[in-house]
Amino acid sequence: MTSIKDMPRFDASDYLDSPEARADYMAAALEDGDVAQIRRALGTVARSLGMTAVAEEAGLGRESLYKALGETGNPEFVTVLKLMKAMGLKLSALPIAAD
Repeated sequence: MTSIKDMPRFDASDYLDSPEARADYMAAALEDGDVAQIRRALGTVARSLGMTAVAEEAGLGRESLYKALGETGNPEFVTVLKLMKAMGLKLSALPIAAD
């Protein structure tokens, strides 16, 4: 019997293999509105594309990107916008549905 510790670790970035998948993943995080979840989603999408490539495209240092998207990171809004653009994504606004 295989032990759980011997099983491969799940990483969502392995499945974000298209612009649509990355956009859907980020949209779900943004819809939820949890700041930590949005930061983690940005990191996951960045990993799916390669952190070095995303950092270069965004005009950021690779270490700065890891720091901003780490568990204690708090990226500035301008950094989020740069990352979204570097990842081929954009933010958009939708009205909140009335209950």
